[in-house]
Amino acid sequence: MPARKLRELLDGEGVKYVCITHSPAFTAPEIAASAHIPGKQLAKTVVVKLDGRMALAVLPAHVGVDFKALAALAGARKAELATEEEFADLFPECEVGAMPPFGNLFGMAVFAEEALAEDEEIAFNAGSHKELIKLSYADFARLVGPTVGPFARHA
Repeated sequence: MPARKLRELLDGEGVKYVCITHSPAFTAPEIAASAHIPGKQLAKTVVVKLDGRMALAVLPAHVGVDFKALAALAGARKAELATEEEFADLFPECEVGAMPPFGNLFGMAVFAEEALAEDEEIAFNAGSHKELIKLSYADFARLVGPTVGPFARHA
């Protein structure tokens, strides 16, 4: 079952979404394969620090974060990856590393890679390593209000 705060937000806003249960998976490629979702449609949530403040970077599962581009988009001097120890307590009800990309539920800014808007739908962790939520990108953008721009690093 999705994290309570997320479920309450989606239901309260009348958003149509699908919950997808899959075998436990921890990396984006494993999750995409387990849930039979194209890697570019699976949005991963990366906890970052922008000038020391925690924020969420949301991007397609098959790409990485270009920290210089993210810093520029955020108007920050420095962007870096946060450690699990630094953010483990910031997402109650969520397993570490399975937080949904709804930073607004946790008092955090959200930055979305512009490539996510290319698909009608996105799927993302719903607070556990065994469940995804799939909904329209338009609903995600409306509810979260992310800052959108290019910050993907292709391997």
